Amino acid sequence: MYDYDLLVVGSANADLVVGVERRPGAGETVLGGDLAVHPGGKGANQAVAAARLGARTALLARVGDDGHGRLLRDSLRSAGVDTAAVLTGGAPTGVALITVDPSGDNSIVVSPGANARLAEGDVRADVLGAARVVSAQLEIPLETVAAVVRALPEGTRFVLNPSPPRPLPDDVLAACDPLVVNEHEARVLLGDEETGDDPADRARRLLALGPRSVVVTLGAKGALVCDASGVRAVPSVAVAAVDTTGAGDAFTAALAWRLGAGEELSVAAAYAARVGAAAVTRRGAQESYPTAAEVAALDA
Repeated sequence: MYDYDLLVVGSANADLVVGVERRPGAGETVLGGDLAVHPGGKGANQAVAAARLGARTALLARVGDDGHGRLLRDSLRSAGVDTAAVLTGGAPTGVALITVDPSGDNSIVVSPGANARLAEGDVRADVLGAARVVSAQLEIPLETVAAVVRALPEGTRFVLNPSPPRPLPDDVLAACDPLVVNEHEARVLLGDEETGDDPADRARRLLALGPRSVVVTLGAKGALVCDASGVRAVPSVAVAAVDTTGAGDAFTAALAWRLGAGEELSVAAAYAARVGAAAVTRRGAQESYPTAAEVAALDA
């Protein structure tokens, strides 16, 4: 019997968000609205998103001994995330600087802080073994993600969103089931020679790199799933987007949880697309994540 449906290994940041009429170009200053501070980071976001849906969730992360770290712990606990593996110290809590324009699109700069100190030695086999599925991202050191892969117990599913994207070792790629990317991340992983505009072709090329399965998210267009049986399209739900911050994290968390519950990849991705759609209808990242009942209402 597993203690957790999902263990997330990843980052925890304070999101400093400013609304702007348009995002600045190089060397340009624009005026924005009032600063809002929200709990965020891809790891913490995924953990909160899964917990709000009803998954038994834990987070392995590192925060600073500061106000932002306390904000994150409080947010995680209030969502029902087990924080026993959230470590403290080494550097200030990571911070993400986010601008959001009126269409809901965002630009993000991340100062990793304590996330960069989540080390290989922090990866505990007993924590990994307590989870049905382990999910990770790349706002923590790649060496730590590789250590997670090496320590995965037999039968534990590994889901990776390589964001921010960078080349991945073969053993990390081989463990991914699935590798979850947006279109930008797909292009980076495929290299500069990949110039085509066909997402299905990208999904097949990504699968050829070695993961067991691939999911390419397409925003309002839904997603594509790809495995040995081929490429399949997954629709989304039409909504009025307010803020896309953290929507990809909500998608990945929902996908990982439903895969751990035994759903087929296309079915899990379709549910994840509805979760992501619900998340963009509200501002913020963790504050925007829906409950299972709210996702069901979106379908009605």
